[in-house]
Amino acid sequence: MTNNNLFFLCSLIEFIGRRQKLARNEVVSSLGHETIKHIYKFIDVLHCEPISKVADEYINLRQLGTGDFDNVATCKYAVPSYWDIGKVYARLIQDVSGNISDREKIIQTLNEVYSSWISDSLSNFNSDFFYQPHDYIRECYFEGKIL
Repeated sequence: MTNNNLFFLCSLIEFIGRRQKLARNEVVSSLGHETIKHIYKFIDVLHCEPISKVADEYINLRQLGTGDFDNVATCKYAVPSYWDIGKVYARLIQDVSGNISDREKIIQTLNEVYSSWISDSLSNFNSDFFYQPHDYIRECYFEGKIL
């Protein structure tokens, strides 16, 4: 994976989702396109701070409430780190967007991926889907189902 900025952004989304107990599509929706674009633009500076501090800033800025989606508490097995899940999302977004460096295209693809069916499947830590090879996850995304 070459896009470290996207990796940090996806890990931040996962971190916020866990902290606020929100489904990841809710995090993306609540942050909004412009905020996500802003985070991505300034991620080189933001990743110098602890991820918890960055998360707190955007939770407060966008006034993100607490939900009841707690996939960590319901996990029966080892919980993957927010970095691990961020890596899975970043690879998928890169694969879907064609590994291009166009910021707007990446943010658009991020919104599409997080608002699709695959977000729920990647957040199910009681399955092994998120551990699958990224080319398999990509094909599942394009097929619209787990193969």
